[in-house]
Amino acid sequence: MGFKVKICGINSAVALDAALEAGADAVGFVFFEKSPRHIGLEDARAFADFAEARAEKVALTVDADDATLAAIVAALRPDVLQLHGHETPARIAEIRARFGLPVMKALGIATRQDLESVPAFAAVADRLLFDAKPPKGATRPGGLGVPFDWTLIAGLDVGRPFMLSGGLDPDNVAEAIRLTRPPGVDVSSGVESAPGIKDPDLIERFVAEARRAAAEIGQTSKDERVSS
Repeated sequence: MGFKVKICGINSAVALDAALEAGADAVGFVFFEKSPRHIGLEDARAFADFAEARAEKVALTVDADDATLAAIVAALRPDVLQLHGHETPARIAEIRARFGLPVMKALGIATRQDLESVPAFAAVADRLLFDAKPPKGATRPGGLGVPFDWTLIAGLDVGRPFMLSGGLDPDNVAEAIRLTRPPGVDVSSGVESAPGIKDPDLIERFVAEARRAAAEIGQTSKDERVSS
């Protein structure tokens, strides 16, 4: 997998167009009603048609059951399923086998101890996403705009492609890339003017800064990327 930039939490045609025009490699759609970025199945169908063959479509779910996943897969026709809940390695393997799609598992990181589960998830997921661990009492597992200590994953070899997320924005993404050298970065709230409202200018800046930083450290550019 070459270096990828993912814009997550797309919930409007304006946001989707901005992400695609900026050259995002992947666009994420949230299917979680507690999130301000949640979309329904009808919107998913429309967005799927617009994004088809222009960027990787990622469906983000949180502890979804098989029926919910099946409905999402039918509507969005995703390229990747992103699991952002408390899914176990066994559940990830089950989903991957049942739906025949690559799975990216999000892992919340706050301390070095949180990395102990990485090998078990890397053994069954196609990709990992390192996000900031939500604080106690949080109503959703991501999109909170909070970074974690990036030095915890600097130089980490998980044996799988991974993405860095959590509190990234156009002003800090270059620093994060230089420090952690990730195969990809993921942003949601960091390119918003308000919760759930994507800002096209911030999206454009984020993609440009991420590409520039990735090129500086020799990461594969978008035009050279290889699908995983």
